[in-house]
Amino acid sequence: MQHLGIISIILPLVAGALMIPLDDQRGRLRAGLAIVSTVALLGIAITLAWQAHAGGGEGLVTVYRLGNWPSIFGIVLVVDRLSALMMVLTALLGLCALVFSLARWQRMGAHFHALFQFQLMGLNGAFLTGDLFNLFVFFEVLLAASYGLALHGSGIMRVKAGLHYISINLAVSLLFLIGVSMIYGVAGTLNMADLAARIPEMPAENRPLLEAGAGILGLAFLVKAGMWPLGFWLAPTYSAASPPAAAIFSMMSKVGVYAVLRLSLLLFSPEAGESAGFGGNWILVGGILTIAFGAISVLATQDLSRLAGASVLISSGTLLAAVGAEQVAVTSGALFYLASSALAIGALFLLVELLERGRDMGADVLAVTLEAFGDGEEDDDEEEEVGVAIPGTMALLGVSFLCCALLLAGLPPLSGFIAKFAMLSGILNPEGLGGRVASVSPGGWALLVALVLSGLATVLAMTRAGIRSLWATANRSVPRVRVIEMAPILLLVGLCIGMTAGAGPVLRYMQATAQALHAPQDYIRHVIGQNP
Repeated sequence: MQHLGIISIILPLVAGALMIPLDDQRGRLRAGLAIVSTVALLGIAITLAWQAHAGGGEGLVTVYRLGNWPSIFGIVLVVDRLSALMMVLTALLGLCALVFSLARWQRMGAHFHALFQFQLMGLNGAFLTGDLFNLFVFFEVLLAASYGLALHGSGIMRVKAGLHYISINLAVSLLFLIGVSMIYGVAGTLNMADLAARIPEMPAENRPLLEAGAGILGLAFLVKAGMWPLGFWLAPTYSAASPPAAAIFSMMSKVGVYAVLRLSLLLFSPEAGESAGFGGNWILVGGILTIAFGAISVLATQDLSRLAGASVLISSGTLLAAVGAEQVAVTSGALFYLASSALAIGALFLLVELLERGRDMGADVLAVTLEAFGDGEEDDDEEEEVGVAIPGTMALLGVSFLCCALLLAGLPPLSGFIAKFAMLSGILNPEGLGGRVASVSPGGWALLVALVLSGLATVLAMTRAGIRSLWATANRSVPRVRVIEMAPILLLVGLCIGMTAGAGPVLRYMQATAQALHAPQDYIRHVIGQNP
């Protein structure tokens, strides 16, 4: 059990390395290795989440020290509720995207499965690492793999967006190194827990340099999270990538959110002295502006894949604003929202490709033209057909699209509504239903309005897209959909429905996670207080 954390990193590394020398004639062997590895990662992640939640009110923090070196000197992997949650979501999305790719996307370019395994390795490592330097290492691993996946399958738009994506992330890596170097120069450590223990005692003359380094480091994470105005690259890149790559890319934006959430609450907690709450207001304002930008984007776009990319921006903005609110109740609701939106957006990226198979190129532009000017034909003499037969495939696609729309808009009865209701309840009444109603800050009111209006914008955009994509017309061809393509989408939607049915236990897990994040003493004690 104690080695499961390191196995979740080694397993995809070994699987990806074994796939590279295999030629194209052994595609089934590569696919089999990829499925076995990803299923094993899912089992490991679920086991770690159960283990992390078994520690009662404080939560169980498991520390794995490579080489059994003391934490302040060696490499440590830390498993708590938050990292285990992120690993479960990564494995679920990875498995669904991988199964979807078996239909045809794995054959669109070279080394798809190897790149996919390296991507999973980088994501798991980023969620597990306990120091900033190895966060940078795994950050680069997942970025290197994502470069190949972004360009996988070639095409002019994909190559153009992929090269843009690469250049942006190379600049982000430079910012990451600069920020880490400044923090190490002033604090003398990169271990997150050790750094959190040293910040309260740091001399006043060193705090400006520390905060400058943290600001540069945070800038790198916010670019990755897609915060406005730094997220201009996200929607074009995700919409141009292949559907399986875009589905797993939706978790990459969560790496930036995870890093901001982890470090802001760990390093700049109320015990951090003069640095307490550093950057919180900026994160709140940036998150609200990102929600607004994402809402405008979903209303402006006529392309389904760009609509999914804009939904990622709304999701990231919501999570960042919740982090900036610095309230336990809001954070717990945001964690529930993180899980629900990650699964829903992954399903939407996979669903978009199936919906667009039966559509002609330029159908959206033609639809807008016909709405504005009409088709110029008046057939008053013809009797209108009463009722239209809907093929089973279109009905299944339509129900899946409806579920994604409800989840992303936050409408009842699915888990998106529960998540937004939990966040709004936390804003208006942070002490719980039985507590005293607190006065809401201006930032809280702004976040409340942003959540409501972004939901309205998503409803309008998804309704318009659904009508244009699914409305039965005489010239609409039914797409040929394989079971192996539809099953992952139904699984992701089904998991969201399961979160709705089991909202009580899931919310309790999220509340325990939020409480541990806002009171990081247990994390610090486990990492640096029990050295060999």
